[in-house]
Amino acid sequence: MRKYTLLRSRLVLGFLLLQFFVGGVALANPAEEAQLDALDKIEAQLELQRDWAKYRWEKAATECYQNYWVNYCLGKVRAEYRKEIDPIRAQEVELHEVQRKLRESIKNQRDAQRIAERAAPEKATERSANQREYDEKQKDAATRAADREQRRKDAPKRAQENKAGTQID
Repeated sequence: MRKYTLLRSRLVLGFLLLQFFVGGVALANPAEEAQLDALDKIEAQLELQRDWAKYRWEKAATECYQNYWVNYCLGKVRAEYRKEIDPIRAQEVELHEVQRKLRESIKNQRDAQRIAERAAPEKATERSANQREYDEKQKDAATRAADREQRRKDAPKRAQENKAGTQID
């Protein structure tokens, strides 16, 4: 019974922390990331609680097969498991909602920052310089390709000239 009391106190503590974090959704980016890390820790605790509940359920269900009234015993064990897992699931749903909002807020802030960086005059000049450099490289590549093609076309003529110039009498 002490385990269940401890488990419930952790659940209440987790729920209170969750409520605390829900209040400050519109904070600065580092604070939101810290909140997200704290919520991840709470999520790990809830997952651990869920795993232990599942372990106890599976152990009790296995023991039910030693009884004569197996289905009755399994029903009781399943009901106990549901009583234990339902509050955890409710907290997980709320936690995931808050995490989703925080991640969305962080993403929106990063997107706004990227848009602001792209709109900066330094970036515009850098992009235009990069575009000029790219165009020059494309022109150089086209010139080299044209020279190669011309050399291929002239190859038989050059070969003929070389033969004519290297004949020994």
